[in-house]
Amino acid sequence: MALNIKPIADRVVVEAAPAEEKTASGIYIPDTAKEKPQRGTVVAVGDGKVDEPLTVKIGDEVLYGKYAGTEITYEGKEYLIMRESDIYAIL
Repeated sequence: MALNIKPIADRVVVEAAPAEEKTASGIYIPDTAKEKPQRGTVVAVGDGKVDEPLTVKIGDEVLYGKYAGTEITYEGKEYLIMRESDIYAIL
C-alpha cells in the first residue's frame, strides 16, 4: 500500500484494525459499546533517530496502547501517528 505520508524521526503511521463486531461466544456488540482497537498494520515509518534505528517495518501487524497516537483522517481513511515506543509488540 502506497501512502503519501512520511513520518519524521521515530514515528510510524498505523492503520487500526476494525473493531470487533461480536464476542467469541457470538453476541453482537452495539456501536456504542465497541472498544477502540489496540492492534493495527504499519503503513509508513520514519527514518528513526541517529542512535536508535526503527525495529518495525511497513506491513508489520502490531499491538499498541489503548490511548496511543494521534488520530488523523487522510484520503477518507483513519490512521494513527505514534512513536515507535508506543508499540508494545509485533505479531
